[in-house]
Amino acid sequence: MPAPPLHPIVLWFGRVGDMILLSALLGILHRRYGGRCHVIGAGSWPGEIYACHPDVERVDCLRRYTAPLFDPNWWRVLAALRARTAAPVYVCEFDPRKLARIRRLLSLSGVAPERCLYITGEASWAERHWVDRLVSFGRLTPRAFDAAAYPWPSPPPLCAPHLEVAPAARAECGAWLAAQGLSDAPLILVQPGNRRSMRGRRLRPDTDDDKAWPVERWAQLLQRLHERVPAARLLLCGAPREALLLEWIAAAARRPEVRACELPLSRLMALCERAHSMISVDTGPAHAAAALSLPLLVLFGAQPQAEWSPRSPGGSAVTCLGGPPQYRRLTELSVQQVFEAWCSLPPRTLPVARAAAS
Repeated sequence: MPAPPLHPIVLWFGRVGDMILLSALLGILHRRYGGRCHVIGAGSWPGEIYACHPDVERVDCLRRYTAPLFDPNWWRVLAALRARTAAPVYVCEFDPRKLARIRRLLSLSGVAPERCLYITGEASWAERHWVDRLVSFGRLTPRAFDAAAYPWPSPPPLCAPHLEVAPAARAECGAWLAAQGLSDAPLILVQPGNRRSMRGRRLRPDTDDDKAWPVERWAQLLQRLHERVPAARLLLCGAPREALLLEWIAAAARRPEVRACELPLSRLMALCERAHSMISVDTGPAHAAAALSLPLLVLFGAQPQAEWSPRSPGGSAVTCLGGPPQYRRLTELSVQQVFEAWCSLPPRTLPVARAAAS
């Protein structure tokens, strides 16, 4: 008799890039246990990332900075966990404070410890790259379940992050591009900022940000991209807090082809599905681009490529520049280095045609 399907519960209170990497694990668990996963995260982005993902049945998002007593989502998750008494639980969180919050949630829900695995307590944690950690973690089985009944899938799963764009997001992006007069132009996405780029209520540049690259270098790079692909439109992408930075760069570039765009995550994902290429600092949108098979150049500061380099499910080009041991800050990279690395990216193939046709 085949083992009954189960719906694994996966918890991680990570940021955008973390939750995109998580998709590598979700694909494995879905294939192993037969049921789609229940993802529990914090913030709004897990729901946007997994709005129509084939490996995800349900997403619950706790509020990041609200005490559990005052967070209605906390009580909903508590009820859901109490109702799912037979599901395996995989905890990917590693931050001690967030991990304590998860342990409290599971304890109050009555989840038996033998149903749970914690990535920080397993050999998976010794893997260098986060995707390898998650894949290794997905091979393990909590003590409450028979590992032989839920074997490694055959044929094997992708073992790489993979995203899907919701049809509604694709349609909204198409309407937005039409309103901007960009429907037929090749699009090059540029992500110059990250969550640390602008600090304080007055949104001033963070001088300690190792991922910061001077505005004038971004402007010079954009000018060279335009010279290389004159028909392309160069979209500066970012969150609302990065809007001022995007405007500074667009003004310095002095090219009408350069647009500063505050993008919701769903629209960014839809753009990644149809764009020509992306240049990004080491941040969440870079992982979205790779997971959607967009040719990508990633610029690293102090974080090691060996741990955080984006990976593509279909083998699309991902080139990484910077990072230890040779570099510690983006300011050590020249415009020429970045431009040459972008020029080395091979052209995109099938996904652009699919997006344009939809």
